[in-house]
Amino acid sequence: MRKFGFVFPGQGSQKLGMLAELADHHPELTDTFSEASSVIGQDLWETCQHDTTNNLDQTEITQPVLLTASVAIWRLWKAAGAADPAIMAGHSLGEYSALVCAGVLDFADAVRLVHKRGQYMQQAVPAGTGAMAAIVGLEDYQIREVCQQVAEGQVVSAANYNSPGQTVIAGDAEAVNRAMVALKEAGAKRALPLKVSVPSHCALMKPAADRLAADLEAIAFRPAAIPVVQNVNAEVATEANSIKQNLLGQLHQPVLWVDSIRLISQGGIRMLVECGPGKVLCGLIKRIEADIACFGSDDVQSFQQACEEVSG
Repeated sequence: MRKFGFVFPGQGSQKLGMLAELADHHPELTDTFSEASSVIGQDLWETCQHDTTNNLDQTEITQPVLLTASVAIWRLWKAAGAADPAIMAGHSLGEYSALVCAGVLDFADAVRLVHKRGQYMQQAVPAGTGAMAAIVGLEDYQIREVCQQVAEGQVVSAANYNSPGQTVIAGDAEAVNRAMVALKEAGAKRALPLKVSVPSHCALMKPAADRLAADLEAIAFRPAAIPVVQNVNAEVATEANSIKQNLLGQLHQPVLWVDSIRLISQGGIRMLVECGPGKVLCGLIKRIEADIACFGSDDVQSFQQACEEVSG
């Protein structure tokens, strides 16, 4: 048996028709979607397969959809008798998926949480007034310096340290636009606006974190059965209150994904499985730690290959 880890994707990995082929071969996968749908009163499987109401990219729906997709694949993994990973990490929203699969909180509680999290995030910043952009080809310190220089009393800061040379910034739309221009002038190869409905992981999300605090406090967290590396500090937290506080901090502080993957690598992990739709994280991981093999799980062939690879 090979030592391996699981990583869980966040927003941006959703796509129309996701997991359809996997569900054709494993009809029980949709049972997890039925559970989540009953919690928030919306047919999430219908949304991610057909999206007739144009809700898939609205954060209050995107978040429970992606959480559910990851948990559904995890349940298939367990049903297949595959081994448990030695460690887990989730990118942004994906941290909630990791915590459910590590036994820290119940699935239904997590669905309610991320649904509210999405609502609070959307309500914290009026539509069109916030923005995010991907910056390619600059050092982290250069990005931080430029953001400080162009803020002019508004918010713009690093939001996701995704891979060496690829960092996402977030904040007020005007400040993000100024930063994109200045970062290009400073030598960035690319500065690309992202299609998002809220500017995540920046100070504008502090009101959302304040509202989410009460919801988190009302939920019982258990010790993690599998260690989970948290975004806000790239460390493993085991105590319930620390996990909760880190989840709140994650809303308005940057995602330390590079540091998280390096911590996992330092633990001797050379194989990761991306538990959720797509392979966005596998692409990032290849640029962070080139000697880590990363496998997808969202179609029959990928799922089977991942199961076989971890079995050695």
